[in-house]
Order: sequence, then C-alpha cells, then structure tokens
Amino acid sequence: MGSVMGIKEPQGVGEASNPIGRGAMKCSHHLGLAVFFLSSLLLVGCDDFDAISGERLSVRSVLKTQALSEPAAALGPKAIKLPKLSKSSNWTHQIGTPKYRVTHPALNTEFTLKWSAPIGQGDKRKNRISAEPVIADGRIFTLDSRSLVTATSVDGDTLWSYDLTPSRDRAGDASGGGLAYGNDTLYVTSGYGTLTALTPQTGALRWAQNLKSGGPGAPTVYDGVVYVVAGNGTSIALEADSGRVRWQVDGISAVTAVDGGAAPAVTDKFVIFALGTGEVFSAFRKGGLRFWSNIISGQRLGVAAATLNAVTSDPVVVGQTVYIGTHSGRLAALDMTSGKRLWTLNDGALGPVWPAGGSLFFVSDTNKLMRVRAKDGRVFWSVDLPDFTKKNPKKSVRIFGHYGPVLAGGQLIVASDDGLLRVFDPASGDLLRSAAVPGGATTAPIFAKGTMYVVSTIGALHAFR
Repeated sequence: MGSVMGIKEPQGVGEASNPIGRGAMKCSHHLGLAVFFLSSLLLVGCDDFDAISGERLSVRSVLKTQALSEPAAALGPKAIKLPKLSKSSNWTHQIGTPKYRVTHPALNTEFTLKWSAPIGQGDKRKNRISAEPVIADGRIFTLDSRSLVTATSVDGDTLWSYDLTPSRDRAGDASGGGLAYGNDTLYVTSGYGTLTALTPQTGALRWAQNLKSGGPGAPTVYDGVVYVVAGNGTSIALEADSGRVRWQVDGISAVTAVDGGAAPAVTDKFVIFALGTGEVFSAFRKGGLRFWSNIISGQRLGVAAATLNAVTSDPVVVGQTVYIGTHSGRLAALDMTSGKRLWTLNDGALGPVWPAGGSLFFVSDTNKLMRVRAKDGRVFWSVDLPDFTKKNPKKSVRIFGHYGPVLAGGQLIVASDDGLLRVFDPASGDLLRSAAVPGGATTAPIFAKGTMYVVSTIGALHAFR
C-alpha cells in the first residue's frame, strides 16, 4: 500500500496516438453544426408552452418550512380542580399503574419532622439508593445502597432486615433495585440481578429468581403475576407465588443506562414496558404477545447528558393515554390502544409525571418544575429548581437531584438532595414554603394516613406530619 509505483508514460504521445487528433477535429465541426440546428428547433418549440409563473423560492426555503415550529407560548397560571383527598394506609407501588395510584394523599400543610430511623447504608460514590419505599399494613419497607431490605414501623422502630447479597458476591458489589408489595408478599429487585419474595411480617425468604442481568427496575404485581424489566432489556412475567417465569419478551440491552429502570404499568389487558434504549411497548398481560411499540427519540442539543436516551419516567397510564419521558429531553403522550404519538414536548421527565386535574406535573431534564396540559402538552408554567452544585457550571460535573413532584394536601412537594423539601402552589407554581430534610432526599416522598416518608442520602427514613 502507499503511492503507486512503476507506471510508465505512454510511448509516442502526439497526433497519431492522441484519440482527439485531426480526424476527430473534422468530426467535431459537423457535430457542432448539428447541435446548433437542434438547439434552434428546441428554442422555437418553447413558444408552444405556457410561461412558468409563481413565486421564485430558494432551495433552502423548503427546509425552513419543514423545520419544527417554535414552542407555543405558555398558558400561564390557571386554576385547577384537584381530586379529593385520600387517607389511604398503603403505598405499594410506583404510580404508573392506575390500580395502585393515590392521586391526592392527605397531608397537613404545616407538616414538621416527627422521627428519623436508620435503614442501612446511604449514598456513596459507587453505591446509591434508587428504590422508593413502599408501605403496607403498618410497615415501611426500604432498600439501602448495599442491597439491605429493612422494615420499619410507623413509629420509627426497626422490625427486621434482610441482606440480598448473594453468597458468591460481596456486600457493596452492586446497588440499585426496587420494591413492590402484593399478595401479602414484599417483592424486591436488586443490582445483583435477582427478584426476591419476602414475608412482610418477618423478612423470611419465600423464593428468589435469578433474572440473569443486573440493574433491574422496580417490579409491579398484578393479579398473581410479577412484571419486571431486567437490565438486559428483557421484560419478564413471573408467578407471584413461586417465581416461575410465565413468559418473557427479549429486548436490546442499552449500552448506557440509569440506576433503577422504569416500573411496568399494568392494566386489565396490557402491560406497558419501558426500556433503557428509549423503546416503549405494550404486551398482552395474558401471554406476553407484543401489541405495539414506539421509540421515544430525540436529544437536547448542546447538553452532553442528553446523549443518554434512557427512559427515566415510569410509564404512567391515565385513561387511554400513556405518558412517558426520557433523560434526553422528551415527554410524550401515547395512545394506549395503538401506541400512536399524540403529542411530544421538548422537555424530558426525570421521574414519573404526576397527573391531576387535567394537568401533568414533573421535574424536567433541565431541573425545572413544570405543569403542562395533559391533552396537548401546552405549558402552563415552569419554575427553575437549583441546578449545578457549584456556581460555575463550566467547572461543575454534578447537579442537584430533585425527586417528585407529589401532589399532597393541596400542594406540590419536591424533595431534593440539597437538603430541602419545597412546597409549591399547583395552580401558579409559586413557592409556598420549604422544610429541611436531614442529609438531603434521595427518593420521592410517599404517603400513608397523613404522614409523608422520605429516604435521605445518609441512609435514614424521615417521617413528616
């Protein structure tokens, strides 16, 4: 390889060897005359055609007309009719499944910290808490950053703990996972790639299933079946009483992902799965046959983190619509029966949207608390939340984490790892008040019987009422 060598110049280059020599010049003279007469005939024939009229456009003007339109102007603050307050005693799942969603839990507007209880290890450089707690039958269940499950009473007493670390591994080799409660059983996924069923009263092991991939999301229990997405993109349905795999749908594993995948949303007919690749699909609950599929694609230009297209908002089903957001700056509404995109907003959602009163509330991928209209994605208002942990973002590689929002007691609550709980007016987005969270929050708040529970970065469970 390299430069071409050994090519000789043709011998006798001149009139005899030139393909365009004297003989060719004679032929070109006659050819020129023929071209002249032919072009003259074509010019005369042009009089038989109508002149082309209309506006002359540049080539690039077509591209401009096909460009995305500017975002619609914000609708501005508007009154909202909130759902009735609920004093439910349980909070067993993520909010995506309508059957388990508490749309407006009760909470005193002047809540204060009542007690704190240890749950294990807090957030570390290599291990982080990603599981929101769940509540059932007077017990709060948590998962720390080193795969320790703990049950705490509503008075703050530790009832039992169970270490999910497999015998072949060391504590701290993996983190992440999620919790769900159903069929009088606590189901826990872990960063070790396991799904474990525990007795909620004592923490005794009932069964454990190897999902054969780390980094699974939170499970969802429905009608005797546990649904979960494994870290390799495989969507699995397991028998709730035995852990036996009923069916599974293989997917494509994401090259990069976020801690804690999206929890499946379940209805009587379908299961909605969201993968780390940005794919969302529905499958028939009985049998696992895929029905429709959609890719939530797109990026926020100029933001390096937006190259991660992982779904960060659990699918949330409201009526016949599925709402879902990504880390790369997209929030989409999909038709439940067909998967058709109804609208797309160029703002992502870092957690599941909170639906209420015809609106959706969420924390965007650029750390803004937003309220949008559910039917078309039009923005009512947007409020900036603390962003970079350092004042100079060019030299900062970390931003504050914000969890929620949750509508409770007629107010929106966002828990943040900067050490504050912030309370907002859902109609206007105005900041009403704030309260301190020792250690800063690392999960969204959950509620039961008028009490709010938040897990902090220092490995503590805090109760506010």
